[in-house]
Amino acid sequence: MDAPTATPGENATPGEGGWFMPSQGASARPPIGDQDTSEASLRVPAQRSAPAAEEGSPDALLIRRTMTEIGPDADKVTSYFYALLFVRHPELRSLFPAAMDTQRDRLLKALLTAAEYLDNTPVLVDYLKSLGRGHRKYGTRAEHYPAVGECLIGALSRYATVWNRETEAAWVRAYTTMSQVMIDAAAADELRAPAWWQAEIVTHDLRTRDVAILTVRPDQPYPFLAGQYTSVETPWWPRVWRHYSFASAPRSDGLLTFHVKAVPAGWVSNALVHRARPGDVIRLGPPAGSMTVDHTTDSGLLCLGGGTGIAPIKALVEDVAVRGERRPVEVFYGARTDHDLYDIGTMLRLQQSHPWLSVRPVTDQQAHPRLPDAIRAYGPWAGYDAYLSGPPGMIRSGIDTLRDIGIPSHRIRHDAVEGLLVG
Repeated sequence: MDAPTATPGENATPGEGGWFMPSQGASARPPIGDQDTSEASLRVPAQRSAPAAEEGSPDALLIRRTMTEIGPDADKVTSYFYALLFVRHPELRSLFPAAMDTQRDRLLKALLTAAEYLDNTPVLVDYLKSLGRGHRKYGTRAEHYPAVGECLIGALSRYATVWNRETEAAWVRAYTTMSQVMIDAAAADELRAPAWWQAEIVTHDLRTRDVAILTVRPDQPYPFLAGQYTSVETPWWPRVWRHYSFASAPRSDGLLTFHVKAVPAGWVSNALVHRARPGDVIRLGPPAGSMTVDHTTDSGLLCLGGGTGIAPIKALVEDVAVRGERRPVEVFYGARTDHDLYDIGTMLRLQQSHPWLSVRPVTDQQAHPRLPDAIRAYGPWAGYDAYLSGPPGMIRSGIDTLRDIGIPSHRIRHDAVEGLLVG
């Protein structure tokens, strides 16, 4: 399984992959940012607090103790787990990408997430259901889960400092319960949605040397909400998935748009930016992410988008416009330089069309205020819901700033930034 921009994708956002299965790509969820948010992203709602490490049920305490004990040998544990899995169950190797370096890190992050939220049932169940649905696109079946559990227990027992009957029983109970949640979620999802969608690239607009805007046509209806993300697989890197945020609200013509930034050594991002062309066909996983607009209120929206993290912010603006609402929407569009504000023209045109929208570009160039200072210079922001999407560092500093100026955590929305991996 596996464990969002922040935005998902290269606009990070986002969390599939999970415990053991291959993961994909920003929230952002997720994708989804200036990075390819991989599925390894731990897309747990960041505004909800996890239980304190020293508190919890007996099983949770034992499991967290194990995770602490294996910390110094984490790389060895994950390598040993996959060695066991592929030796004992070689038929499962084809479900994983050829290169396993990144995958090992995803397993550990997923285990840490599960251990942290073991006593927070609503959060953990939501997380596991998302993993279960996402695993379908890899060809994962219910009978694969026991094999994974067996090898996971084998790896943990080899490297944990203290491993006894009580510890093993706690892990068996936890894994059995969590895997069943994923199995059930996958079975329910199979009744209403395909495991993946084929999507033909319709347009490919290279905005800068390393940023492209892609519009694709799915082979069947693709339901999603503005602010969500999906996972993308290219024909050039089979079984390698990355998260990307949708850059528009749902459209009547069914087309989907993504903003992709090519990152160093990013397999999927570089393929999409530099190799993909109209007519090429990619695959899409199911939509995910909770960074959506609450249309039951008339609260203002304070939106912070950094780099390609502007993609889901643009989608949120369109969502408000489509519904005919006139709630205030304030967008701070951050980038390193003016050149990196690759979609500022689109955002300014939206501002001209909608009097309730304000767009403020913010760059890191000298003599310009940085994003946190720019946010403080305006306001007040009481009564606003905040939305953040972009690189993990921007998300973290943005959250700190928003809290400092009095916006409560439950009104700050973003896809979790823990575990975001580029690619």
